[in-house]
Amino acid sequence: MDPIAAKYIGAGLACFGMAGAALGLGNIFGSFLSGALRNPSAADGQFGRLILGFAVTEALGIFSLLVALLLLFVV
Repeated sequence: MDPIAAKYIGAGLACFGMAGAALGLGNIFGSFLSGALRNPSAADGQFGRLILGFAVTEALGIFSLLVALLLLFVV
């Protein structure tokens, strides 16, 4: 296999992490909205955890983008 083709395949596979992060964000916000509609008084207490989950999930997506870009332009 050509090394350049392997580099592009590896970068494409690294981008699957961004898709996983997008699915995770949808799951986090969907679950929060569902819970907030069921029990509105508890929604304020869980908002900090929502933001923490958002930040961690988004960081993992950005990390996978960084790995893909490193594979494309550095290696």
